[in-house]
Amino acid sequence: MNENGNRLELPASIAVRDLAQRIEKSPIEIIKKLMTNGVMATINQPVDFDTAAIVVAEYGFEAIPETVVEVATEEAGEVPLWRQMIAGEDASQLTARPPVVTILGHVDHGKTSLLDAIRQTNVAAGETGGITQHIGAYQVELKGRTITFLDTPGHAAFTAMRARGAQGADIVVLVVAADDGVMPQTREAIAHAKAARVPIVVALNKVDRPNANPERVKQQLAELELVPDDWGGQTLVVPVSARQKQGIGDLLEGVLLVADNADIRANPNGKVIGTIIEGELDKSKGVVATLLVQNGTLQAGDIVVAGTAYGRLKAMNDYRGKPIKKAGPSTPALVMGLSDVPSAGDVFEVVGSDREAREIVTGRTDAIKKKAQERKKVSLEDLFSAYEKGEAKSLSLVLKADVQGSLEPILGELEKLGKGEIAINVLYSETGNIGENDVMLASASKAIILGFSVQAEVPARRLAEVEGVDIRLYDIIYRLTEDVEKALKGMLAPEFEEKRLGRAQVLKVFGISKVGKIAGCRVLEGELRRNAKVRLKRGADIVFEGEMSSLKHEKDDVREARTGFECGVGFKNFHDIEPGDMIECYVLEKSE
Repeated sequence: MNENGNRLELPASIAVRDLAQRIEKSPIEIIKKLMTNGVMATINQPVDFDTAAIVVAEYGFEAIPETVVEVATEEAGEVPLWRQMIAGEDASQLTARPPVVTILGHVDHGKTSLLDAIRQTNVAAGETGGITQHIGAYQVELKGRTITFLDTPGHAAFTAMRARGAQGADIVVLVVAADDGVMPQTREAIAHAKAARVPIVVALNKVDRPNANPERVKQQLAELELVPDDWGGQTLVVPVSARQKQGIGDLLEGVLLVADNADIRANPNGKVIGTIIEGELDKSKGVVATLLVQNGTLQAGDIVVAGTAYGRLKAMNDYRGKPIKKAGPSTPALVMGLSDVPSAGDVFEVVGSDREAREIVTGRTDAIKKKAQERKKVSLEDLFSAYEKGEAKSLSLVLKADVQGSLEPILGELEKLGKGEIAINVLYSETGNIGENDVMLASASKAIILGFSVQAEVPARRLAEVEGVDIRLYDIIYRLTEDVEKALKGMLAPEFEEKRLGRAQVLKVFGISKVGKIAGCRVLEGELRRNAKVRLKRGADIVFEGEMSSLKHEKDDVREARTGFECGVGFKNFHDIEPGDMIECYVLEKSE
């Protein structure tokens, strides 16, 4: 409690549950007080400072505005989540905690081998029997200090955690093969780590290979703003060989050095909060979950709420499978007793009673339903109004293009546009179609995806709808840059609205040499028009959106095909057509 006598510091907005905790009253009691003052609020609903001040005054407290401590960072961006987790803790109670590390990198560059080498080196140093149970995380010791490793490598899992509000890790170890260099997934992993503002240590793996070229890799890293420390930069690059178990100690020392610079702290006696690493339903044990404590000390018998799951912890095991009674900051624990399987990335907390846990879960379930109904995309159209309200200082983008020759001029144009009042931050740029990883990165970073001469894959479209991510596709570069420029100046508005012309069903697919696949269709309603746009749907999924390459009736090229007629339709640069697919034909008209 932030009190000075009867004075109580309160933020500009505070949830009813948090307000109740600060004055050590029941949330139900606070809700009743609010109702008597004409304010209807649920346990998780925020109330403003003035309303909270009236409530606490009835309990003898004088509310004063909370002092906001700015966390200094090297550049504008989000504050690391672990700092947000300890924001309300007494600074004098904070102590250093072991760093939590995850390993990212390109496929086949040795992520899993490196994890195994780290684990085996530690076991050989004094632990017999090895790891008896996989729980998604484990700890190693070096010179009396502990490091926690997440045994779930992969930037998709890392970003999924951040998208749910969790801190995936304190430090990222980026594995790059010395004989292969920086690859597409390496660049993607760097983008994910930078977006999360997590420091990077590079493990330069496979240095024992005869064709290894460490200097070339360092040059590639420098081009991606990861300048090696031996080149005068800030990024530790440690040569290792997972196969030969060389350089493992140096890598661990490098992680500890970065951890010291990051000043990673927690309050072992504070509010218990952390992250779900993984969860499953075991046939004999029921719901089993791995929890990573990030503040406070978790104890057997505590009542835990994680997402929409809750329960009293019946048993706790460490990463070796041994029973434990408590787990402090940065300690992974395998627990039993939750009512449902929590999702990886859910933030968990300890509450005082089953009743409070049920109230929180009910509030979250209602909020999820409401959010699903009200979910609104972060879009270019909304950018300038958000900037004027002080809600946006930069535009975050994920850029995908068909070829490198298209990507570079677009990046150059965006760099020029980003020198005004609203900065442009291109989180990730690469060639290829828009996939699920791109959407997850955009969702976690509140970014917009721009695609040039590419398609969004079906799973990516589906995920974008769920996550509220705006995907914009272009086939002319100046239209892409023009839209971004208009958005930055507050001039972008929807200029066109869709007018549907007709609908047709694919009856049969024909393969024609030198042409590709043609859809044999029957027009069900309206008409298909040669110069209009088309959308190919498979069930509820959109598999293609663009232009026709051809429209024929029997052997003749035609401009249109009307209801009841059969026709052959070709799609520009697209051939994944199946019988039963539906074709929607439409034009875009200027809105008035």
